[in-house]
Amino acid sequence: MTPPLAATITEVQSLGVGIPKETLQRTGGAGPAESGSLVMGGFAVSVPTSSPYVVHSPYSLKSQRSGLVLLKDNTEILPVETVPRPGFYDETTMDGTPCQKIALLHGTDCLATSVLQTCSYWNTPNRCRFCGIELSLAGRNTIVRKTPHQLAETAQKAKALDSIRHVVLTTGTASPPEDEISILAESAGAIKKSTGLPIHVQFMPPRNMERLQELKDAGVDTVGIHLESFDAEILKNMAPVKATIGFGRYRKTWEKAVDIFGANQVSSFILVGLGETPDSIISGSDLLIGMGVYPFVVPLRPIPGSRMENTLPPEPEIMRIIYPEVARILLREGLSYSLSQAGCVRCGACSALPAYEQPEESLLCHPARTEAEKLEALSIRNSVFVQEQKLFKHTDTDENDKKGIHLVAKHEDRVIGTVRVYPAGTGNGHWIGGRLAVQKGFRASGAGELLVREAVAIVKEYGCNHFTAHIQADNIAFFEQLGWKSVGPLKDHFGRPHQLMKADLHAPSNRSGDESIEN
Repeated sequence: MTPPLAATITEVQSLGVGIPKETLQRTGGAGPAESGSLVMGGFAVSVPTSSPYVVHSPYSLKSQRSGLVLLKDNTEILPVETVPRPGFYDETTMDGTPCQKIALLHGTDCLATSVLQTCSYWNTPNRCRFCGIELSLAGRNTIVRKTPHQLAETAQKAKALDSIRHVVLTTGTASPPEDEISILAESAGAIKKSTGLPIHVQFMPPRNMERLQELKDAGVDTVGIHLESFDAEILKNMAPVKATIGFGRYRKTWEKAVDIFGANQVSSFILVGLGETPDSIISGSDLLIGMGVYPFVVPLRPIPGSRMENTLPPEPEIMRIIYPEVARILLREGLSYSLSQAGCVRCGACSALPAYEQPEESLLCHPARTEAEKLEALSIRNSVFVQEQKLFKHTDTDENDKKGIHLVAKHEDRVIGTVRVYPAGTGNGHWIGGRLAVQKGFRASGAGELLVREAVAIVKEYGCNHFTAHIQADNIAFFEQLGWKSVGPLKDHFGRPHQLMKADLHAPSNRSGDESIEN
């Protein structure tokens, strides 16, 4: 059964929402042009706003004293929020270029830009039919080439003013081909040096696979190598150059990228609405997931001015066939949007897939209410920290268990994860978190993120003004996604490198989805 929120997101992404143009619209570019961003149930959602078909959508917004409400056929569905205009849009770089021409806000916390706003195939028959990369140039909304210094300046301002947490860099195809990889590497290096933000880049499969290491060395964290369609004939019609490259080279590039960047840090856009059957998309996604590649399944978003501007998005019913099956495979293989360090997958705004990964009603989190629940929590901790990670020889229990609060995450009334919080002193407002553990098989279910968020919420109820935890090095990025900040350098803790981190106690608590293991 499709969760109600996921069903609503699916419908608005195919049908659009009636919104005044000046409120949300942007045009042009290679990304989600002709769209506005809403926040629905904690998820950022990019929706069509001004294409002709939107006038027939049953969805619209209504302003009330308490805020905005999404309507369907004039019936209130749920409260939503718009994403405020970013402060960095009103800034300029040192050379006087408006920052809004350098990069844009995607979703709620993603800074995105096409570093090279041209494509060598744009004025040829080989141009991708769905792309609109040079349209924003025609509208004078951007510049042809963003320099590394301009990008670094803009990223610094966006991070300071708008709490940007990750960056997406795209380009058109350069001339000669593959020069875009050097352009992306140079740009990523400048941004990483100035901000430390996680960075995602997108590019065509190179002939020289070793160039992927060039991106990694420059500071790139995740990559997108987009196939768009698994059907060779459809790809030949929609994206001739990609068809010429061939699936074999794509597969070799994905495999090499997973080897360098890790599973779940490599993705491929899969567009629904180009003519493929749902079965083809599901089976192709299964193949990608098996390699450790996240299939970012999105409905076709026709861009005004592109060669497909008069094409309609796929019907919501088609998306509701595809999304649950892909989400099921992701869960089975342990991949999740919430494990991605940066990029379109982490942003999630262009797809309803994140809302399908974890139905809201299947996870609960609360303090252990019975001795039996506490014993189950301690058993999970033992299996993770003693048997699996071997951080402790016999037991991970200590003196802090007696004064701690033990939170449990439950799936269908079964305890699947736990975390412990306890006061560091007497009445000083400092609390410590730790022993975050989730059973195998549920580490892409959202339980890890839910436990961390609930831990933050509960210590605030006890008057906490400073909440810290020692985080294993592999899980720093996960906590950064939840707003936690590093304090000092890495240090050994139980014989392994850990990072002391502190929570942002002023951030709103909400539930989305992810997983991790921590002690």
